[in-house]
Amino acid sequence: MSQKYITFGEIMLRLKSPNFERFFQSPVLEATFGGGEANVAVSLANFGLDAAYVTVLPSNDIGNACISEVRRFGVDTSMIARGPGRMGIYFLENGANQRPSKVIYDRAGSSIAIAKPGDLDWKKIFAGAAWFHITGITPAISASAAELSLESVKTAKEMGLTVSCDFNYRANLWKYGKTAVEVMSELVKHVDVGIANEEDCQKSLGIKVDVKVEEGELNVDQYKKLADKVLEAYPQMKMIAITLRESKSADHNGWSACLSDRNEFILSRKYDITDIVDRVGGGDSFSGGLIYGLNKYESKPDALNFAVAASCLKHSISGDFNRVSVQEVEKLMGGDASGRVQR
Repeated sequence: MSQKYITFGEIMLRLKSPNFERFFQSPVLEATFGGGEANVAVSLANFGLDAAYVTVLPSNDIGNACISEVRRFGVDTSMIARGPGRMGIYFLENGANQRPSKVIYDRAGSSIAIAKPGDLDWKKIFAGAAWFHITGITPAISASAAELSLESVKTAKEMGLTVSCDFNYRANLWKYGKTAVEVMSELVKHVDVGIANEEDCQKSLGIKVDVKVEEGELNVDQYKKLADKVLEAYPQMKMIAITLRESKSADHNGWSACLSDRNEFILSRKYDITDIVDRVGGGDSFSGGLIYGLNKYESKPDALNFAVAASCLKHSISGDFNRVSVQEVEKLMGGDASGRVQR
C-alpha cells in the first residue's frame, strides 16, 4: 500500500483578467480554481504520489465543479467536507515588466472560514497517511479556521505523520484581531519541515534578519542566519527550506533556494527566469517538489534541486496548478534548459 500525502486549506475560484490586461480592460475574466494547499496536492498527484486534499466547500454547483477539477488530476477528494457559506474568490491581474501582479481577495464568510474545530474528523482523515501539509494562509482566514488548523497539526503529530508547513504570510488576510506571529508561532511548534521565503519567516514568526530582496542581489549568508534562527526557535523542526527570489521585474526573476537540516546548509542551482507567464503558485510548486524530493531521493541536495526545477517550470504555466511530470523536472535538473522543441 502506498503512503498517503494529505494537504488541507482553502481553494478558491480564481478570476483573472486575460493575458496581461488590467482588470476589466475587456469585459472578461478567466475562471479557474486555485489555492496553496490544493496546488501542492495537484503537484504531488502529477508526480505519481497518493495525494488527498481536504477542505470545506459549499454544497452547490460551483463547489461540485471545483471538486471535479481537482479530482481530474488524480487527487483524492473523498474527504472534502460540504458545509454552509460560500466559495472564496480571488481576482488576479497579471503584471508585466515593472508593473507588479495584483491579487484582490473576496473570501470573507467562505465555507472554510466559518468551519471550526470538530467539523473535520482528523483521525479518520489521517488514517494510513504518512505526510500532512498545511500553510500559513488557512490560519489567517478567521479565528475558527486558525483553531481548526492547530487541531489538524496537533492530531497529525499525535498520529506520527511528518508535518510540513509553508509559512505563507498574507498581509491582506490577518484581520480578525490576532497577529500572524501570535497564531503561527504556536502552530509551527508542531512542524517538522518548514518552507518559507524571507518575508514569511519575518512576518509570520517574527524572526528578523537583515535581508533586503528589493536590491536584486541576495546575500546567502543572511539566509543561513535566518534558517539557523528559525531552527533555534523551534527545536522540534528537522529542517527549513527558504526560497530565494531575485525580483528584477514582474517577468524576470532569479530563482533558487536553500535548505538547512541542522547538519548542513545546502544551496540549490539558480535559474534566471525571463518572460514569466504566471508566477502565482510558484511557492506551492516548490513545496510540492520538495515533499516529493524528500520522499524519493536519497540526498537532500537532489530533493532541493528537484523542488527548485519544478517551481522554475511552473513560471511557464498559466493557472495555479503546476502541470509538469517528474520526467520534465528531472530533465531540467539534469541541465537541459534549452526549451528546444521535442519531436
